[in-house]
Amino acid sequence: MRSFPRPRRLLIVLGVLLVLLPLSAFGLLRLASARTFQFFGGLTSRVDTAEKVLALTFDDGPDPVGAQPMLDTLASRGVHGTFYLIGRDLAAHPELGRAIAQAGHEIGNHTYSHQRMVLVSPQFVAEEVERTDELIRRTGYTGEITFRPPNGKKLLALPYYLHEHDRRTITWDVEPNSYPEVDRSASAITDYTVNHVTPGSIVLLHGMYQGREQTRAALGPIIDQLRARGYRFVTVSQLLALGSER
Repeated sequence: MRSFPRPRRLLIVLGVLLVLLPLSAFGLLRLASARTFQFFGGLTSRVDTAEKVLALTFDDGPDPVGAQPMLDTLASRGVHGTFYLIGRDLAAHPELGRAIAQAGHEIGNHTYSHQRMVLVSPQFVAEEVERTDELIRRTGYTGEITFRPPNGKKLLALPYYLHEHDRRTITWDVEPNSYPEVDRSASAITDYTVNHVTPGSIVLLHGMYQGREQTRAALGPIIDQLRARGYRFVTVSQLLALGSER
C-alpha cells in the first residue's frame, strides 16, 4: 500500500478535517432546527387523528399591540388557542397574561429571553424555563405547561432538561409566516394555512408585534375558512389527548 511522507499525510488529514468540520456543523444545525426530532424526550409537531381537528398556537409576547386584537378575534369565534409566551414580555405585561388565562386559553413556555437554545448550559436552560413557568402560574393559568423553543431550535441541554422534568417539546407542521417568500398579505397567509392544514395539525402564527398586522388580519378568515371545511379548534393539550403524537 502506498505510504505518503509524514508532512503530506498531515496536510491530507487537515484537508479532510476542513471538509468534515463544516459538514458536521451543518448537520448539527439541521438537527437543532428539526421539527420532528430531538435527542432526548418527547417532541410533537402534529398528532395522528382521523378527526378534523387542529390547534392554533401563537408565539411571543404578550405585547399590547397584538394580544388584545387576537383575543378579540378568538373570542368572537368561540375558539381557544395556545399562547407560547416569553417570560420577559410576561413580566413587562402581566395584565395581558392574566387576560389570556382568564379567556380560557392555554399558556405554554417560550423561554424567558427568547435566545436560541442550542449552545447553552444546563443552568441557563433551567433558569430560562423555570423563571417563565413561575410567571405563567402568576397569570392564574393552572393547566399543563408545554414548551416551545425559540425559532424551534434545540440540541442537547434543553431536550435533556425537558426529558428529566417530564416535559414535552411542541413544534408545528404549518407555519404561514415563513411562506410564501414574497407575498405576506393577509390573504396569502390565510390561503397558505387553509391549504396546508391536515387533521391533527399544529399551526404556528406570529401575530403579537407591530409588524404582524397581516397575520392578525388573517386570523379570523383562517378560522372561518377552516371551520367551513369541517375543522374544529382545540388547545395543544386537548390535541395531544386525541391521538398518537408525531
